[in-house]
Amino acid sequence: MTAARSGPAFSLHDIPFSTYGSWFGISPVLAEKTRAEDLHLVSHQNGMHPVLRFTPLDATTGDRAATHVEATPGLLTWTGAAGRVGLAYASPDTVRLRGEGLGLRITAAADTLTPFTGTYFYRDPVAGAYVFTSYETGRRYRITVLSGTVTEESGTQALGAGERGVTLTAEAGEAWEAAVEELDTARAPHTPTGTFDQIVAGARAAFAAFADAVAPWRSPDTPAAELAVYVLWSATVRPAALVTRPAVLMSKHWMDKVWSWDHCFNALALAPGAPALARDQFSLPFDHQDESGALPDSVTHSEVLYNFVKPPIHGWTLSRLRSRLPERLGRTELAEIYGRLARWTDFWLTARRAPGAALPHYHHGNDSGWDNATTFDPERVVVTADLAAFLVLQLRELARLATELGLPDDARRWTRTAEATQAAMVDELWTGERFVARGVASGRTWGSSGLLDLMPMALGEHLPENIGKALAARIETHLTAYGLATERPDSPHYLSDGYWRGPIWAPATVLVEDGLRRAGHHRLADAISARFRALCETHGFAENFDALTGTGLRDRAYTWTAAGYLLLAEAHALRRTTTA
Repeated sequence: MTAARSGPAFSLHDIPFSTYGSWFGISPVLAEKTRAEDLHLVSHQNGMHPVLRFTPLDATTGDRAATHVEATPGLLTWTGAAGRVGLAYASPDTVRLRGEGLGLRITAAADTLTPFTGTYFYRDPVAGAYVFTSYETGRRYRITVLSGTVTEESGTQALGAGERGVTLTAEAGEAWEAAVEELDTARAPHTPTGTFDQIVAGARAAFAAFADAVAPWRSPDTPAAELAVYVLWSATVRPAALVTRPAVLMSKHWMDKVWSWDHCFNALALAPGAPALARDQFSLPFDHQDESGALPDSVTHSEVLYNFVKPPIHGWTLSRLRSRLPERLGRTELAEIYGRLARWTDFWLTARRAPGAALPHYHHGNDSGWDNATTFDPERVVVTADLAAFLVLQLRELARLATELGLPDDARRWTRTAEATQAAMVDELWTGERFVARGVASGRTWGSSGLLDLMPMALGEHLPENIGKALAARIETHLTAYGLATERPDSPHYLSDGYWRGPIWAPATVLVEDGLRRAGHHRLADAISARFRALCETHGFAENFDALTGTGLRDRAYTWTAAGYLLLAEAHALRRTTTA
């Protein structure tokens, strides 16, 4: 491995071009499922907003140039018959551009009205640069021409609708260069920090070092590992506004938030090679824990949502995270985590247990993370076995933490509650053949053909053997050629693009595979791992996948999918090493 390597190539229709720490990326994505012909600078501050449009031009005629776009971790390139334009990140808030034979038109993303919406454009007499002021992002985007010529500028100081922007070009046989910066109010005039080629080399080296740290085990047997690392690396943003720590967004397409269970899988994938970043991923939602102990549904730059929660998989996560970190957590950090996890657990034991009930309940499918799963079709406020199982794992991890922190009374209390919760789960929801859900208001029970009913498999070695075998047999009926369908394909409720009513998802895959393996069902765990890894290697890192064709669905650059691949690929590589 050398720092000079270019890294994996990828399509910008699937994965945005960005860098570690940046709040913007370059892609054709304008809105959910909406893509443009041109690439855009898309910001994720104050929401997702396309700010600038990049249009390559024939330097001779000034007409739009036919180009194809290539992207690797350090360099994005438009290439046409007459030449090329390159773009690279000089820093998280600055990109450098260089054109040879092609010009580039940089304009506001859309005709807009100002000052109340859209983008205001002017020439800054202090910095000698062109500035786009975005109402939507609350930021400025400054273009400094380093060499070449501005052949056209339009819309400077204009109000109302109309195009705003500049055209950059150079004399025949010469190159032009420019810098585009995202800034707040003002900063010193831009001073180049190196040549364009040096900036590209630096960007490649930064990614290579991260990839070598996070996936040192990668090989030809794990061909998607480096691209999976890029998805995580490029989706990471620096702390800003409500994002209190360096954070891996779910995507720099439109799913640009941190949801309070997605972050767990990213933390686990990063733990061995980027331990500080991994701990930040685990802790970020806890920074916004409310007075009841609940975690928010999601966190992003300018918004924290509390209308729903997410399932308590954090005890399971912490147990795995601690085993994957290269160093033990210090006592102070462990005590802080213990307090936060205890409050999160007490939320489920108090605010989500009806009077006299032994088991907690969800208010809506969104609380489970499986928003529209068929388990929630009869009623929404329901007691489910997956919730009980996750809570049992969390209670067991709290007991372990309490013992390490010298809190024996707490340890005994958490252990008793774990045992009582698991006993109630079996007594109330296990029929002898399957787990059912129960409506809190009606008291009636029902089963479904959804994988959610089988998620108690996550208890692994803690399950009674007969229940573990029955769950494993049912799980196998969900296994297609590509992985675990979230709704059994022969179900009348199955939908190929039905969100949690059929498609394959990374979190369900990782949780089930782990539980099966801990319960001794290695053959089935191996099959699930192999099929999901092959799915990602063929179809990328979509939010979810068609269970019968493998086609990637929804957001195509989803970090928990990349994280799931890395976790399974690493474990597979290590198993091969130990058995060789």
